[in-house]
Amino acid sequence: MIYIRPVPSRKLLTGHLLWFLLWLFVTVVAIFLKAKPEGHGTHTELGLPPCPSVMFFGRPCPGCGLTTSFTATVHGQFAQAFHAHPFGPILYLALTVSALTCMYGFLTRQRFDFGSPTFSRALGAFVIVFFVFGVVRFALSPHYGDNDVYHRALLMTER
Repeated sequence: MIYIRPVPSRKLLTGHLLWFLLWLFVTVVAIFLKAKPEGHGTHTELGLPPCPSVMFFGRPCPGCGLTTSFTATVHGQFAQAFHAHPFGPILYLALTVSALTCMYGFLTRQRFDFGSPTFSRALGAFVIVFFVFGVVRFALSPHYGDNDVYHRALLMTER
C-alpha cells in the first residue's frame, strides 16, 4: 500500500523532485538517441564503453539492452523495446508513473510513502525475477560473433 501524507514544507520533498528530474533526464536523453537494431549498444552513442560482460564473456548482463529498450519505448517502437529487454518498457512505465506522481506530490506538498511491507515484498520479488531473468539470459544467449557491435568496438580500442 502507498501512503499519502501532507508535509509542512517542500524541503521535505526534495527526493520527490530529484526522482522527477531523473525521469526527465532519462526521457530527454532517450529522445535524442536512436535505438540500435541489434537490441543493445545504444548507450555507446553517449560515449560510454561497451558492456564489460559482453566484452569479456560475449554474453549480456542483466541490464544489457535497457538503454535500447527505453529509447525504443520513448519512440513508440514497442516490439523493438521488448526485443531489446523485456523488462525495459515495464521499468520505463513504472519510472514514468512514479516520477509524475512524485512531481504531483511535490507541487501539492504531499509525501508518497512506499514503505509498506506489501510494496517492499513486491519490489523484492521484482528484483529477484529481474536478476534470475538476467542469469538465464546470460546462460542461454548465443555467443556474440565478431561482427557484433561490441566486438567491433573492442577491436577498435585494442589497436
